[in-house]
Amino acid sequence: MPRARKGAARTKARRRILRAARGYWGTKSRHKQQAKVALIRAGKFAYRDRRNRKRDFRRLWITRINAACRMRGTRYSRFINGLQRSGILLNRKMLSQLAIEDPKSFDALVEKAEANTTAQAANA
Repeated sequence: MPRARKGAARTKARRRILRAARGYWGTKSRHKQQAKVALIRAGKFAYRDRRNRKRDFRRLWITRINAACRMRGTRYSRFINGLQRSGILLNRKMLSQLAIEDPKSFDALVEKAEANTTAQAANA
């Protein structure tokens, strides 16, 4: 019986790996084994950073909201607390957009939050 050496399958696998590694520098784009290692590593970074991107954007939105609140004489924590107590359910992305694109409505939100925070403080 003739010896089977996976000719077509091996070529197809090599082509698939090298096509995925196209654009990598040096050996990583030319040799199958190095390309395979580089792809595994790239996949790990991609998986991790898809989650980190969410954290980074949340941090950015909080920083923007805090800066907008400070310009209006309040703090981020008091602002968020006042919004929650007044029942305004806007996420941080939308609050950040409002602070940038529509300052008047953000002013109104800050006033509502402050009113609710001071009212709660007076009752306590």
